[in-house]
Parts: sequence; structure tokens; C-alpha cells
Amino acid sequence: MRHPNSMETFKRAAKVIPGGIYGHTSPAATLPEAFPYYAESAQGCRYKDVDGHQYIDFLCGYGTISLGYKHPVVEEAVAKQKEKGTLFNHPTVHQPELAELFTELVNFAQWAVSGKNGSDMTTWAIQVAREHTKRKKILKVKDAYHGVDPWCNASTGGKIPEDTAHIHEFAWNDLNSLEHLLAKYRDEIAAIILTPYHHPTFGDQEMPTPGFHQTIRKLCDEHGIVLILDDIRAGFRLALHGSHTLFGFEPDLACYCKAIGNGYTLSATVGKDHLRIPATKVFLTGSYWNDATAMAASIATLQEMQRIQLPEQLKQIGTQFTTGIQKLATKHGHSVTISGPPALPYLRFTHEHNFLQLQKLCGLAAQEGVILHPHHNWFLSGAHTPEDIDQALAAIDRAFSQLSPNP
Repeated sequence: MRHPNSMETFKRAAKVIPGGIYGHTSPAATLPEAFPYYAESAQGCRYKDVDGHQYIDFLCGYGTISLGYKHPVVEEAVAKQKEKGTLFNHPTVHQPELAELFTELVNFAQWAVSGKNGSDMTTWAIQVAREHTKRKKILKVKDAYHGVDPWCNASTGGKIPEDTAHIHEFAWNDLNSLEHLLAKYRDEIAAIILTPYHHPTFGDQEMPTPGFHQTIRKLCDEHGIVLILDDIRAGFRLALHGSHTLFGFEPDLACYCKAIGNGYTLSATVGKDHLRIPATKVFLTGSYWNDATAMAASIATLQEMQRIQLPEQLKQIGTQFTTGIQKLATKHGHSVTISGPPALPYLRFTHEHNFLQLQKLCGLAAQEGVILHPHHNWFLSGAHTPEDIDQALAAIDRAFSQLSPNP
């Protein structure tokens, strides 16, 4: 057995935790037995499991690690704040400092608030839109992921029909389907929420067609609808001033999480001035939301991103990685499809729809010391170097060599 400590810990957990490990880190959601179940430590772009195996990591804490594990600049900022304390009865000066930084970075932002999880922000944003418009309905893209709250959660457990009674879906890049909903629910729509590009679960990532975002912006203006950008997954990995700047449009609200704290728990929403008063009327709080260490970490992370020009770095290193994998697949007689930005690539075997071949590849890669998720997009961080990529590609080459070629 490759992971005896993981398995022993999981047996303990299963006795006291429903499912043992739940959510997106559940073994059932990745590769049972092929992947470790528990991590022990991490540094840069590598982490070690509880059985002592080390991996070059292309999940990066599902995108939360943007600069690299234990980045010295971030850790120094956290350590300085910890000397003073972590959580108090009141926020610290880091709260306005962080909000100021967001309004300086994001070109349309005139105010900012923060929370802890992506779902905190997307759910709060639709409430703000409803408060502003006094309307109920929300339009979202089919198969888009916006969090775990009932209005956007694809699972059925614990949900009732009323949770999604006013949520309506249109197809990505299909303006006709959107306009059909606008006609059907005229004057009832509070917001349209969408991602900068489409990253559905278990499917190829799709970029917007020319004019897609711009037309939606125009329709929102014409119908008095709030346009919400869920930039939680890609935010600040594609552009330092928000992913919307790559696609030439401005939302009214934008939600961020993942990359902004380099592993410290923080999320944020920024908005335009006409939504400032509605934002004050939607109660926003949490017992740990004034965590000064997370805010210190986020300030340091965002400033370091600017200093090293992180998006350009991720684009270059991601292109090296995806180009290398494409060449390896061809070398070993496989056809793969890689979609999405190089900083957040998604790979599948072109002619299969059950993920079995990809699961085999990712399992073999894990044995060679590389973590690649078999169903989710991958992430690169500022800690990945060209040498790390070369080492990872050599390991993936060995993994491909153990697969049978496409029939």
C-alpha cells in the first residue's frame, strides 16, 4: 500500500466525520488510493503527504496558492500581525487598507468588502442586486459554478424547489437564449451573474465569443439589471486589474477569492458607487471575517502579484507546461484537448467521455511525484519555475509511457 498513513487516518476520520473527508477534497471526487488523502507540509510549488511522498503541485490548494506555499513576503506580513493578535472585537486598520488596495487595482471599483469564502460573496452580491432593483430573478449560465449555497449548488441534497424558483439559466455564448429570458421575465430580473470565461464542471473551458460580454453589458444597462462578475477562480491570475479587463467590459459587482490571500482565508466583492447604499442594507458579517492575519496576507499577496507581474509569469510558465504535455501526448500516441487559459488549463483525452484514461494518467503521474486533477482544471503559481515544469514534464512522460495508446 502506497499510502498507509493516509488510509489509517481516513479510517479514524470516517468514524467521527460524515464521509470521512467531504466536499471537493473527498477521495471520491479525485482518485481513491492513487492520491494521498492527507497533506503534511508544503513549500513553493511542492507539498508532502503524511506518508512522506513529495509532489510538484498543479492544484495549488484548488487555486488558493497563487504565489507559492509559505511565500516569505506573505508569511512575514502574517507573522508581524500575529505578534499583535489575530481577531479582536473590532477590525484593524488592515480592513480599510485592503479595501483601498482593491479600489486602486480594480478599475471600476469604488468600494470593497470582504468575507471568507467565494459563496459568501456571490450570494451576498445577488442580495445586493435584489435590494437595489427590488426584483427577484437571477440569470446565470448553465453549468456555471458559483458556490455551495442552495441557489447555485448543483447537488440535490437538502434543497427545496423554492431555493431555485427565481434562478434561470441560459447557455454560454448563446445570446438568443439570454434574450429569450429577458423577454419572458421583463422587469423581474435583478442580476445576471457570469464568469469571465466558462469553466463548467467536467467539461472543456470556453472563452467568450467576440461581443458576448459587451452585449450583456448593454442589455443590463437597457433593462436596469445588475451585472455581477464571479471572478473567484481566475481573478488576478489572468490580469492584475481583474479578468474583465482582458475581455473589454465592466461589471457592476465583481467577486474574488482563491488567489487573493495565498492560502489565507479571504474573499472580497468590489462594486460601483450606485450600489454603495444597497450594499449597506444587506447584512454582511461573520465571526471570523475581521481576521487581521488574513487581511495582512491579502495585502502582501496583492502587492507581490504586482511586483512580479504574476499574470504574465503564469501565462509563460503555463504555456510551457501545456505545450509540453501536448507534445508528450502526441509522442505516446494520444490525442488530448487542453482548454482555457494557460494559467488555469483543463485537459481531457479527446475521444473519451468517461475520464477513465485521464484518471489513469493522473494516478500514474501521482506515483511519479506530480499532482494533476482528473476532473478539475489545474492551477499554476508564482513558485513554479521553468525547471519545475521540465521536471514535471519528465514525470508525466514516464506516466504516459505506461498508458496504452488510443485505439
